[in-house]
Amino acid sequence: MSLRDRRHRHGVHSLRGKLTLANVGLLAVGIVVATTVSIMGMRLYLLDQVDSELLKMRTSLGSSGLTLRQVDSVTALGVVRERITPAESDPTPDSIFTVVDTKGDALTVFDMKPTGAQRALAAAVPDPRALVAAPGPRDVDVHGAAYRVTATRLADGPYILLATSTELLHKGIAKALRLDFAIGTLLLALLCCLTMYSVRRRLLPLEDMVETSSAIAEGDLTRRVPSSHHPTQEVEQLRLALNSMLHQVETAYRTREHSAAQLRRFVADASHELRTPLAAIRGYLQLYDQGMLSEPGERRRAWDRMHGEVDRMGRLVDELLLLARLDQRPELRFRHVDVSRLVRDAAEDLRAQQPERRVDVSADGAVLVRADESGLRQVLGNLLANVRVHTPVGAAVRLGVERADGAVRVCVADEGPGLTDEDAARIFDRFFRVGSGEGSGLGMAIVQGVVEAHGGEVYVRTAPGEGLAVTVTLRSD
Repeated sequence: MSLRDRRHRHGVHSLRGKLTLANVGLLAVGIVVATTVSIMGMRLYLLDQVDSELLKMRTSLGSSGLTLRQVDSVTALGVVRERITPAESDPTPDSIFTVVDTKGDALTVFDMKPTGAQRALAAAVPDPRALVAAPGPRDVDVHGAAYRVTATRLADGPYILLATSTELLHKGIAKALRLDFAIGTLLLALLCCLTMYSVRRRLLPLEDMVETSSAIAEGDLTRRVPSSHHPTQEVEQLRLALNSMLHQVETAYRTREHSAAQLRRFVADASHELRTPLAAIRGYLQLYDQGMLSEPGERRRAWDRMHGEVDRMGRLVDELLLLARLDQRPELRFRHVDVSRLVRDAAEDLRAQQPERRVDVSADGAVLVRADESGLRQVLGNLLANVRVHTPVGAAVRLGVERADGAVRVCVADEGPGLTDEDAARIFDRFFRVGSGEGSGLGMAIVQGVVEAHGGEVYVRTAPGEGLAVTVTLRSD
């Protein structure tokens, strides 16, 4: 399965599915709690209104001190007759008014026999005395309908039962509950869609990270996580950190590949350089073993040539060992060194080796730096050896020392043939020689290694026909 196919397959166990389920679940719990609280509050409020009306009627009748005969004869109760006396044909009227004796049997009131609803209410209240003593109305069931009922006692003993139907109240609550359920379901569906869209949008950078990691695992080290249009702070921080890590990984990989390539080239070049003197020595030994060097002059010449090749191999091995130590960052013996004195000594050595060459020196006074003296002497020796080997004797040489911007600069410039841009770019490569020049090709590599071990820099300025200028910059303490 490809990565693109995996991106579009998100199950319940994915982060997108879990976030969606969590949001929908929290909203569902919130809707259930809010609905329950609101329905209970509405029911309590409506029941309180019904109870208030019943208690008001109970208080009015109870405080009047009427008897059953007075109740039956008072014309003022005509309103009660019209409002709360149920019709015979209605088994569950909104309000029921009935009078019961001490045994709980319904009595005749207003010259009318008890209706079915009144008898059912009387049967539903087995103990009217408990209702009289109760602080508020109670729930009863009359012909399958819910009522709130309370009672009061007349002066001559009978009880008046007052009941109000709560069917409409319960139907209203049920209707409100269904409406809340429908609206809650719609909200849950809407939230589910919005959450999936929002989470997908927010998780796109993470999917880009997965794609980038997979591409890098397949070999594309240049891939980076792109920036999203509306990134969150945490995701953007993760993207930046991941890109920084990928950059370091790519740099380390490139460095390792470059080092491995350099090592292979170095081993090949070193083998080639050592093979030449070894072949020469082997050839002279074979000639000697076969008796072909019979003349003393020939033997002396062969002996001198073998000594020369051995010295050449010795110098090459010493230079290779020095470069190996420089690669391991050795601890140098730093102390205060007068660079001007070293430059003047190097110039005198060059004059002694090539008296006919003009050497100009600009190194007056003392210029002190903390450095390894033997290392700086080797740097100057290699630079002047480069001039001595690769430039004609008639080319003048200039050596200078200056202190500027907290650094000491040593410059060795000649008026030789100079280098092309391609050769100048490779001048510090190991075993690099211009054309068929002499030497091992390690001198400038040693110069760069020693200078970098001092924490300095070395760069060249050259052009064909304009000579070569090498500047070494060291920190001045």
